[in-house]
Amino acid sequence: MTHDLVSRDAAAFFHQNGSSPCLSALRAVEGIWLEDTDGRRFIDLHGNTAHHVGHRHPEIIAALKRQLDILPFSPRRYTNEPAVALAEKLLAHWPGAPAKLLFATGGSDAIEIALKLARVNTGRHETISLEGSYHGHGFGSFGLSKAAPDPRLGPFLPGRRHVTPYWAPGGAERMLAEMRDAFAQSQGGIAAVVAEPIRSNCHMPPDGLWAEVRELCARHGALLIFDEIPSGLGKTGRFFAFEHVGAVPDAVVLGKALGGGMLPIAAVIADARLDIAPELDLGHYTHEKNPLTTLAALTMIEIIERDGLVERAARLEQEIRSRIGELARTAPAIRGVRGAGLLLALEFDPAMCGGGSGADLAGDLVQACMDCGLSTVSKGGASIGFSLPMTVSDAELDLILEAVLKVAEALRG
Repeated sequence: MTHDLVSRDAAAFFHQNGSSPCLSALRAVEGIWLEDTDGRRFIDLHGNTAHHVGHRHPEIIAALKRQLDILPFSPRRYTNEPAVALAEKLLAHWPGAPAKLLFATGGSDAIEIALKLARVNTGRHETISLEGSYHGHGFGSFGLSKAAPDPRLGPFLPGRRHVTPYWAPGGAERMLAEMRDAFAQSQGGIAAVVAEPIRSNCHMPPDGLWAEVRELCARHGALLIFDEIPSGLGKTGRFFAFEHVGAVPDAVVLGKALGGGMLPIAAVIADARLDIAPELDLGHYTHEKNPLTTLAALTMIEIIERDGLVERAARLEQEIRSRIGELARTAPAIRGVRGAGLLLALEFDPAMCGGGSGADLAGDLVQACMDCGLSTVSKGGASIGFSLPMTVSDAELDLILEAVLKVAEALRG
């Protein structure tokens, strides 16, 4: 059954990297679990970084069912209680100066809104971003990710400047030096620096790095925009990932998990002083204030607050680091973990993994995980995603670590 559905999918959809042809076909999800159409079950260590409260959370489903009977859609120009309540909830978590926000239907669209705010408020259009990052697939957002996207796609927005990322060898020093050069060389001025405060591949920035970038932006009148689409909403052990790095941005972009792992919604939260262009269309979307998507997000955040899941993510990080360290002493293929909270990557020693390298090793690691009941993705080098829902139970964590040990043993042959 699974093979047939995957084949039908491949025949119907345009093929693209990472999503088609598909890996498998699902018929059910719940909590940390995926179940395919052949009845095989996998623990989800990836979840597209959307399953902060696990898959198919019953409270979110119940809330959505109630809302369907009352107000399933709200045309633009009309507001509704879930949309306003979600806005107020998110703004209550903002640690900086008074802020406002806009909703969008996905993270890529929200990045585009943030770019518009930067252009309108600075009168400039140039950007600085980190080479090899990822900010979405619009011609603005995707252009932030690479200096030279595939030439078949044609030109992207002008004025894009890319610097060495902090996770490269000697990256932090090179990144700051190249940013200073970019600010100095720009004829029209830089509108914004756009970056993930903590990379979704779980590389942590060195202390003080983003504070220096914050000061650079202030000195040159540029906005600092943090992309927290994969890292925000408590996943790192703080509600906003930037709370780890000592710099409050002018704007932050949220997405992925915001819809409770069920519905597509994103948000741009920004300094209220940027609200200077009411006559412009900054981000009009048909489902901008959809009562279903906003209620899913509101319910998800209420669950996170009520159950202390941000604090739990911080606490579980320390437990996982300790227990992975114990596994590494008996399974030398395991090196350790990197990241923050439950936004983690599990690192292996390539020399202890059958001698593979590059894409071959990444593929071997992911396949070994699948064989041991773990669904995940490569996180670069000899690393895999180890992104657990903040609702993961102690018993489930035991199961996951048992499976990780099996993966390490399988890699040694």
